[in-house]
This record gives sequence, C-alpha cells and structure tokens, in this order.
Amino acid sequence: MKALLQRVRSARVDVAGECVGEIGPGLLVLLGLDKGDAMANGEKLIDKLLAYRVFSDDEGRMNRSVVDSGGGVLLVSQFTLSADTRKGLRPSFSSALPPAEAEALFAELLAYLQSRHPTVASGRFGADMQVSLVNDGPVTFLLEAE
Repeated sequence: MKALLQRVRSARVDVAGECVGEIGPGLLVLLGLDKGDAMANGEKLIDKLLAYRVFSDDEGRMNRSVVDSGGGVLLVSQFTLSADTRKGLRPSFSSALPPAEAEALFAELLAYLQSRHPTVASGRFGADMQVSLVNDGPVTFLLEAE
C-alpha cells in the first residue's frame, strides 16, 4: 500500500464534468493498493498520514499535521501507484490488488479516515477522474504501509 501525499491549497475531483470531491487547504492523498494489503496496515497508514508533519508552524518549520492545521483530506484511488516500473518501457500491474478487492478495501479505508478526521472527501473508485490541485510548496511525500 502506497500513499502519495501532496500538500495543497485546494484540490478537487471531477467525474463526467461533475465535482465528486473537493477540499480547501489540506492533503491530496493518492492511494495505491497492492496484493497482500489489508485493513490493519491501511489503518496504520491512515493514522500516519493524519499525524505526518507537513504543514508549517509559526516559525516556518514543517511541524504541524493536517489534523493540527485543520485541513481537509481528499482520498483518491490511484491504481497506477502499484505499477512495477523497474524493467522495460511498459509498467506491469501484476502486483496490484484485483479491482473488486481493491474497491472493498478502499471503501473500508475511506470510512476509517472519515471516522478519524472531520473534513474528508474522495474520488470515485474505478472512474475516469480529473484531479485538479493547487500544490502548496510543492510538498510531496510517498508513504508506504509497513
């Protein structure tokens, strides 16, 4: 499981011209689910991203989390994060969690995130999404589940 965190001033997801998820300042989280991923390691990853210090304090140091800053979290399923890109010129997705399992796990993780943080939005699993963002920094981190 991989979570690509981007600190944003704003972010939104559109599907077929309709906004399905939007936040102001906060984190855009692109989530890739791999074979072997489970809710237990997903909960740890969600807890970590909520506590990860990527927002500036009064002295300009990254000492505040999205929780501390009161920002939103926009969670978007990102199948391509599971790609194996080590060989050749075409990515392999053999390590990705199969779609039906990934959709169920994504829904569970979204519900867990919503239970832990007041401002949460999401994309639509499996849809052709257009993700817009104003990256703040830019500040981007890749977190991987243990």
